[in-house]
Amino acid sequence: MPNKPFVGLDNYVALFSPGSTVFGPFWGSMRATGIFTVLSVPLLLIVPLAVALLMSRKFPGRDFLRAIYFAPYVLGVAVISVLWRYLLDNNIGLVNHYLGLLGLPDDTAWTTTTPAAWVALVGVTVWWTLGFNAVIYLAGLQDIPIELYEAARVDGAGPWMQFLHVTIPGLKPILSFITIITLLASANMFGQSYLMTQGGPGRETRTAIYQIADAGLRNFQMGSAAAMSYVLTVFLMAISAFVFYIFREKQPKKLKKEVRS
Repeated sequence: MPNKPFVGLDNYVALFSPGSTVFGPFWGSMRATGIFTVLSVPLLLIVPLAVALLMSRKFPGRDFLRAIYFAPYVLGVAVISVLWRYLLDNNIGLVNHYLGLLGLPDDTAWTTTTPAAWVALVGVTVWWTLGFNAVIYLAGLQDIPIELYEAARVDGAGPWMQFLHVTIPGLKPILSFITIITLLASANMFGQSYLMTQGGPGRETRTAIYQIADAGLRNFQMGSAAAMSYVLTVFLMAISAFVFYIFREKQPKKLKKEVRS
């Protein structure tokens, strides 16, 4: 077409050419995505597991607490982000107000400086989404046969050894699933950054999805945005394959020899 010439692989070449106008913004956004993923994923694996372990025990008010920790997840990202944007405001926010009452610094600019902006984004995301992961963990914990824990206690295993040798192996398929979905969700983070920090300060918290949306929907650089999307997809596929490899079922060496023979 005369007004839409075929550009071939030019958009991909531009992404990997340091002198191009899209190189810096895109790889800066990939860096921001990596920072957020590295900070948020471990917390979203460990904290929900701790909550699930607590909620699997019987105590008064357990059902009420289950509803409380899951409640934030039913709210949309827009509600959560706008709410916390005001709570974290360094002038009128309640967070700084209560930090001041505790004798802590009460002038932190949570959404306009780093590393405070990363703390805010990760903290809000963990608070918002931990309920979903915790519910999945809780379902997995209930599927572990109680006989395994009784046998472990008979063998003299304490709570920590039971956790390592009964709970973790029993949750292996659940851990694989939660790791994958948490990685993908963190790598695709957009709403919190867009509504809470506007990608700032500067472009420090502008994630890859934010950059793709900005290039395609605001600047109408559809070809460049599409190329960014495919590059991000390749990275996510590689990471997912690595996670599947880590959590794969390993055959005993003896069984491997028998299969080969």
